Amino acid sequence: MSSAIEFALAVLLAAGAVWFTLQPILRPSPADAGRDDGDDEEEDVSPRAVALRALKEIEFDRATGKLSDADYDALKRKYTGLALEALRDAGSGMREATGSRQVAHPASPIPHLACPTHGPRPEPEAEFCSECGRRLGGENASGYCTRCGNDLAVDARYCNACGARVAA
Repeated sequence: MSSAIEFALAVLLAAGAVWFTLQPILRPSPADAGRDDGDDEEEDVSPRAVALRALKEIEFDRATGKLSDADYDALKRKYTGLALEALRDAGSGMREATGSRQVAHPASPIPHLACPTHGPRPEPEAEFCSECGRRLGGENASGYCTRCGNDLAVDARYCNACGARVAA
């Protein structure tokens, strides 16, 4: 009779283990029922969101090798244009809602040095133009000799003190 009792206990133990394992699948807890996995949400179908999702997708496809460089460039141009157009449309709607009043921005207190050829440079604290290598500061920006450190004339090609050639 002890083998029958052992068999019954083994069956009950196995059934309890199966029930314990399958309980979260068959009957989710109330805490899990209130959680939203994002599957039930409506997808944003605005032109801006569609274009941004498409840009993200083509970036991923290019990174994984599914998209050639030529196709990537064509699609990126297309969806970037669509995203910009959607952003402009959204911006114009905001301007109409707030009125077409222009807001004057104060001038920047930070001086932006300019190259005589290429104009103001976007690099902060730049001393030389990133395109041509000239010293920034306009037409009258004199430089310093790299060999001796003396001031140079505005259009000097050679240093007056040591004769070293001056960089452009």
